[in-house]
Amino acid sequence: MAAVMPGQLIIFTRFPEPGKTKTRLIPAVGARGAARLQRQMAEHIIAKVAKMDGPAVEVRYEGGSATLMQDWLGPRFRYRPQGPGDLGRRMARAFEEAFQDSKETAVIIGSDIPGISAAIVQQAFNALQKNDLVLGPARDGGYYLIGLKNTLSPENYSRLFAGINWGTAEVISQTLEIAKTLKLRYVLLEKLDDVDGPEDLQFWESARGAAVQPAGTQPISIIIPALNEAATIGETLCELECSPHLEVIVVDGGSKDNTVALAGSYGAKVIQSHPGKAVQMNAGAAAAAGDILLFLHADTLLSADFSDQIVAALNQKGVVAGAFRLSIDSTAAGIRIIERMANWRSRFLRMPYGDQALFMKKSLFEEIGGFPDMPIMEDYVLVRRIKRKGRIVIVPAAAVTSPRRWLHLGILKTWLINQLIVIAYYLGASPEQLTRLYRREAGKHGS
Repeated sequence: MAAVMPGQLIIFTRFPEPGKTKTRLIPAVGARGAARLQRQMAEHIIAKVAKMDGPAVEVRYEGGSATLMQDWLGPRFRYRPQGPGDLGRRMARAFEEAFQDSKETAVIIGSDIPGISAAIVQQAFNALQKNDLVLGPARDGGYYLIGLKNTLSPENYSRLFAGINWGTAEVISQTLEIAKTLKLRYVLLEKLDDVDGPEDLQFWESARGAAVQPAGTQPISIIIPALNEAATIGETLCELECSPHLEVIVVDGGSKDNTVALAGSYGAKVIQSHPGKAVQMNAGAAAAAGDILLFLHADTLLSADFSDQIVAALNQKGVVAGAFRLSIDSTAAGIRIIERMANWRSRFLRMPYGDQALFMKKSLFEEIGGFPDMPIMEDYVLVRRIKRKGRIVIVPAAAVTSPRRWLHLGILKTWLINQLIVIAYYLGASPEQLTRLYRREAGKHGS
């Protein structure tokens, strides 16, 4: 007979694919913003519970694949699809398989409860030592946690999920009625808020604001060059809005859409300049009040603790600048290869590009003369100048960027054009020649 193993912690989540996750939030933050919130909340939960002693951690997912989940959350967990059926059937299946694996107790939690903690999860496992069932009630009438002891018959714990009106305020009351009918000993934990609709965003912002503290005494100025970015910049600024210690500067290059009004509505400082990323970013740096400059593309999103990671990186001996690991927000074939190649280049050759959110001290930026006045490859040349001053680091967190430029021309074609431009640069082509070459090749492969 197999030995009985202690608890199994099961995290229910969804792969954060835009348009397919947190759909009730899309009207408020857009498809990519909703997916980004899903990503952040799942990472928030996992960071809290992954280091618990005792229970093994399993991630049950919808969407994506085991490979995508592992690429996202790392190899330290076991990944299983939730499988077909309503929420009750999927949870019953998770318990069935945990108990088939000889687990003594199992606890399922969701990934959209900002207030959950390792202490609450541990309390649930402790309660199961003397009880059959533990529930963590959500304030909307559902529950954020359910735990069972491996003493019930499969028929009984399956009955616990039958006939429930999932997604309504009746979930926990119906569950408790069934538990009483089955004569189960149960315990209720403290009530917590979950994040389902736009009205719930305050709970996430409150939890995130408590977790992300001002980055020491080194204020950060975030500089975002923009030109007709109304479709993307709102989601980027929404993520930065919860960090009041940051200075956010949007440098508009003459947008004809709603970019300027949208940026102002999120509290960003908006300045005008001539178009061209190098010109715009230099203008933003000149207006910045922070000791640290972060250059962020309008379609790129950062992790909740990005400011702490920047400060920690720049406090390392010999480090003068850094960037984030590249993540492209797409499941298209070939995207993971592009990511791996870019991250290999930036980590081993110390040559990150602008879509990885470059950061450095303002004093260094001024010392090297800022971005070169070039219409293309301005980030490449800047990084080469920085390398002469010291070490460039790549922090573990990702800069999640839009796939639009890769998907517009095709992944392979875009990569080949980029390599052609770099080769032409090393062969001595002028910035104007590089620009003409890029436009010619892009035009050749477009439409």
